[in-house]
Amino acid sequence: MVVLLGSPTPESAEVYARTVTEGDPSWVGPLAGIALGLPVFHVLEEEVKSQFDAAVYQEQVEIMESVLDTDDIIAAMKNVREAVGV
Repeated sequence: MVVLLGSPTPESAEVYARTVTEGDPSWVGPLAGIALGLPVFHVLEEEVKSQFDAAVYQEQVEIMESVLDTDDIIAAMKNVREAVGV
């Protein structure tokens, strides 16, 4: 199982990524303290992007890719995966 995110900011992507890997970092949700250790990726990452049909990606995602802070979102995902070893 892999978690695929589409969060629009590096901060939100990191919170969601940490939630499904380390457990809810806010300690208020049902996953508080529960580390699922699931691998997590963002739809903007090349290894995910390359899995989509190009026409579907262009229609559904590409316009957002041009306005989002793509590099920081990708860096946040990689940092979470490295931190938890997933």
